[in-house]
Amino acid sequence: MARGFCSALIFLASLVFGVLARAQKLTVQPVQRQQIAAGGAVNVRLGQSVVPLNGPWKFTVGDSPLDAKTGQPLWAEPGFDDSSWETVDLTPKVGAVDPLSGESSYVPGWAVRGHPGYWGYAWYRIRVHVEAQAGQKLALAGPANIDDVYQVFANGGLVGHFGSFKNNPPTTYYTQPMMFLLPGQGDSGAESGNGAVSDEASTDGSRTQVLAYRVYMLPSTLTEAADVGGFHMAPVLGDASTVSASYQMIWLELVRGYALRAAMVPMFGVMAVLAFTLILFDRSDPVYLWIGALFVLETAGSGLSILASWTQWVSILQSQVFNDALLNALSFAGWVMVWWVWFGRQRPAWTPRAAACLAALFVVTIILGQEMFAGLIPHQMAAAFLTASVLVRLLFLALQLWIVFQGIRGNGLEGWMVLPAVVLWGISTFTAELAVLHIPIRWSLFGLSIRLGQVSDMLLTLVVATLLLRRLLKSIQNQRQMALDVKQAQEVQQVILPEAITRHGGLVIESEYHPAREVGGDFYQIIPNEKDGSLLIVAGDVAGKGLQAGMLVALLVGAIRTAASFTTDPGFLLDQLNQRLLGRSNGQATCLALKIAPDGAVTLANAGHLPPYLNGEPLPMEGALPLGMKTGAEFSILRFQLKVGDKLMLLSDGVAEATDANGHLFGFERVRELLHTARNASEVAIAAQSFGQADDISIIAVSRNAVREPAAA
Repeated sequence: MARGFCSALIFLASLVFGVLARAQKLTVQPVQRQQIAAGGAVNVRLGQSVVPLNGPWKFTVGDSPLDAKTGQPLWAEPGFDDSSWETVDLTPKVGAVDPLSGESSYVPGWAVRGHPGYWGYAWYRIRVHVEAQAGQKLALAGPANIDDVYQVFANGGLVGHFGSFKNNPPTTYYTQPMMFLLPGQGDSGAESGNGAVSDEASTDGSRTQVLAYRVYMLPSTLTEAADVGGFHMAPVLGDASTVSASYQMIWLELVRGYALRAAMVPMFGVMAVLAFTLILFDRSDPVYLWIGALFVLETAGSGLSILASWTQWVSILQSQVFNDALLNALSFAGWVMVWWVWFGRQRPAWTPRAAACLAALFVVTIILGQEMFAGLIPHQMAAAFLTASVLVRLLFLALQLWIVFQGIRGNGLEGWMVLPAVVLWGISTFTAELAVLHIPIRWSLFGLSIRLGQVSDMLLTLVVATLLLRRLLKSIQNQRQMALDVKQAQEVQQVILPEAITRHGGLVIESEYHPAREVGGDFYQIIPNEKDGSLLIVAGDVAGKGLQAGMLVALLVGAIRTAASFTTDPGFLLDQLNQRLLGRSNGQATCLALKIAPDGAVTLANAGHLPPYLNGEPLPMEGALPLGMKTGAEFSILRFQLKVGDKLMLLSDGVAEATDANGHLFGFERVRELLHTARNASEVAIAAQSFGQADDISIIAVSRNAVREPAAA
């Protein structure tokens, strides 16, 4: 009998529009009106009322043998002698409530009634003599709280069940209200084992009902509380219409008992969306991704709990395996990773491996400790695994506290602000253990059941949301500061670059620079020597991009200017730059330096840079290591003559490595063709950019023109 969330909503609506009106007519028969009639039957007189069947009930553990002829349980038969069974009274103490759901009329189970540690089948029987109006339909509600599932028989005939008994052991669900119509006089639904109708009825409508419950409890239920086992609330007997109203009100009580948990599903979902949304503001911070994923798990876990509590879509075993074991293990490990990433993946570096190992260990210990799969290990051994699962949770808490204390040492206020979140997580995780210390863990407010774990979860969510917003504001401030730093670095880079067109003697130098980002990694300097009339050109490309590359460019430009004040020898200058870069992390750069004498004689030294193109053809040069790779590196040296009308092109690799939308490179063949037709450096740069810029593009074009002699006086 599957029910979903729609059922719960229907019950809520029914309460508002119908149940309260019908409840005005509902009368619960006082217990003292239930008198023991002849034959040990409980005498009940019904009008438009319901009566809780508090007992006395007959009870025994074990399962009934089957009738050889009918295949029906013998213990369900009306004539079965149960006088040797135990007697159980289900009358609740005043104010007694279920410590888990908060439902009223709670009665302790068989574990504290002489059967500690017992799980499996048990039977309850009661004989009820009902004085009802002629033709009045009777119904039975519940019990609304039971461990774990049951079949109910009336006068030997099966009238309904909660849970599925198609397999052995049965498929169990968390307790929910049920309602069963009882057969009346002459109905064929309640037959005894020999096929005869055994509903003893008189002409005035009185009848005798022998009710029998076959109950099954999982071994894992033993780990939930000390007083588990069987009935925790008496079934209710009465007029069918009145029982229906009572049944809906009991459903409402169950819905209210888990309403706060249901409200946490959208709350966790909103937190997940919020965390994932914050990634759009700061893609460099992975903590938002971790927190988003973590709250997705929390949403799934809470949703699964509600489905298991309000419907028969999720069995107890499925809820335990997926929620108690897998989702909890992932959630525990997720919180460790959140704080580890939050504080910058600080020591210990083995934190992710430790969290993964603890998660796997928790899954094993909780599955074995809660005996989710009956008979997998002896019951006595399960207690040891259950204790081990508690120790694993303590290790998770200790690991989080260690990370936070490391954060306090390194970040001060940031660490102290995270500490309450970890404490609240600990409270939520160890709620059951706190109850053992007689700490209140459940309260009732306006009919809602409020649990300590839920309160701590809500406060934890509020704290994490506050921390996320604070972290986002700091991130935005850092981004603004970084943008300002980048802008200033860009301005500095523009200042240290030469003019786009420079003239020196008979030389015309054009330069084009198009960084791939705000700050580029290409550099060049054009330094004339007024003493001998020569011109020194240094061009290169540092490793990497962005602000770090820009800072290295500034360092190299300063070093070039300093070295050029002492010498204009290209080979010596590259050696000086190489020494400056040695020992620096990511401090490598390709570079070439050339000196052009007034007569056009050129001395070129190259350290891994692209060879220049003379009149559209690459100069033949041997390869060499970039700067910063090794001490005493040797560089390629080439000497040639730059004639009048010649054009020398110095290119960075960003031209040849330009890439179109299909992943095709611009390539060196296109470079050669372009250099034969391009009139200036600007045309080359624009062509590479239009193809698809992927790296910094820098171009220096040197043309030698005839020098006019001054006219004679």
